[in-house]
Amino acid sequence: MKRSLRWYDLVGFGIGGMVGAGVFVTTRRANRINVGPSVVLSYAVAGLCALLSAFCYTEFAVDLPVAGGAFSYIRVTFGEFLAFLTGANLIIDYVLSNAAAARGFTAYLGTAMEISTHTHLRFTIHGLPEGYNEIDIVAVAVVLLLTLVICYSTRESSLLNMVLTDLHILFIVFVIVVGFWRGEWKNFTEPENPKSPGGFFPFGASGVINGAAVVYLSYIGYDGCTSSRKWR
Repeated sequence: MKRSLRWYDLVGFGIGGMVGAGVFVTTRRANRINVGPSVVLSYAVAGLCALLSAFCYTEFAVDLPVAGGAFSYIRVTFGEFLAFLTGANLIIDYVLSNAAAARGFTAYLGTAMEISTHTHLRFTIHGLPEGYNEIDIVAVAVVLLLTLVICYSTRESSLLNMVLTDLHILFIVFVIVVGFWRGEWKNFTEPENPKSPGGFFPFGASGVINGAAVVYLSYIGYDGCTSSRKWR
């Protein structure tokens, strides 16, 4: 197989996986349901866990220079069965994260167009259990389109990933700058707020940990660099 990716393509692939749609999908849900304003601490906890995991990937990548990522590392160290379980979990991980990102795209598109996603962008299949009977047309189309781009060419898909990653980074930097400019520090110091009776920790320490489990989706992607070694 011809190697068409360079080192910066793999860096962009890893960053694109971490600084991707997960940031925009998980933050809203974690802030509203799981943790509240202390979602910033949830991101710090999740980031620390991802950093420690990345250290492990780095050590394995140096000692075992093979493609396959965690599957190959577990196969060499613990055997085929645990490697199979690890590979199955990774597949589920990527499938669910991609599905969540695609559904999030539909939600933001509906908000931008000021239309209801349930009535205009999704249709219901009768006979299936409630909550599992809706098909998101836009999400399916987005996944199919990106799949075709990836299958067309590794090089072109890497270029598209670099462009989208740059746009994500610029948008996040814009949000950070505007947040520091227009934000109010009292939101971090006031113990009580009429609109948020719990203050900065409406769900306590357990809420921060639960939020970290949700926003960890935003850090998924660094392991893809090791899986793409043979294309480099």
